[in-house]
Amino acid sequence: MKAILNGTVIADAPEADLIKIEGNWYFPPASVKAEFLTKSPTPYTCPWKGVCQYFTVSDGTHSFNDRAFSYPEPYPASFERVGADFSNYVAFWKEVQVTE
Repeated sequence: MKAILNGTVIADAPEADLIKIEGNWYFPPASVKAEFLTKSPTPYTCPWKGVCQYFTVSDGTHSFNDRAFSYPEPYPASFERVGADFSNYVAFWKEVQVTE
């Protein structure tokens, strides 16, 4: 699967390596091209996943605030609910399209 912003591939991994949580595909950290992400100061804590890290996503020309997010240190209890350790996995939304 791929996460694509305006034709630029931001992340690429086999579907078997991704984790789906609440309708969002989370890509393994090694599959994400870090040069297209910049940490955002936007605060958010999910009641069951923990503290979220948002990212601004850029295609090299345009930047979109908070279009990617991750949980660097999720609550341990969330692993059982999800069925896997999703620490530092990255999900995308809005302008970033996730396709097969």
